[in-house]
Amino acid sequence: MDSASSQTNAPAPVPAASAGAVALLEVFEAGLSAQLNTLRRLRRQLAGGDAEPPSERGSPAGGAGRKRKKGRSQVDLALDILRDSPSPLHVLALIEGIKARFGVDIDRESLVSALSKRVARGDRFTRPAPNTFAAL
Repeated sequence: MDSASSQTNAPAPVPAASAGAVALLEVFEAGLSAQLNTLRRLRRQLAGGDAEPPSERGSPAGGAGRKRKKGRSQVDLALDILRDSPSPLHVLALIEGIKARFGVDIDRESLVSALSKRVARGDRFTRPAPNTFAAL
């Protein structure tokens, strides 16, 4: 074999990618990953399966660390607690009630953010005092 024939079989060197090209590829990858996760979730729903496949448990898109029943949002859980309460509840009392009734740990900042958005829209909640919420 001569050296010319061995060089034609070798893969061509790949030029170094620019930082912009790498960033663009990462954006495309994240978008495609989100679309794939959505398609998998829809396929499970159409098939009638509520459980996540074992391969997706523990992944960020699969809901790592969450123990709540699928379909019940933090807002829905909070609304259940507040509807049973005779008076408005501070967010810490609300989180304790959710933990006691549903066995779910909820991040305080996340719950306050979600409920504050609902208050701003006039959707199901009021905020009579700082970090204190009531059901409409």
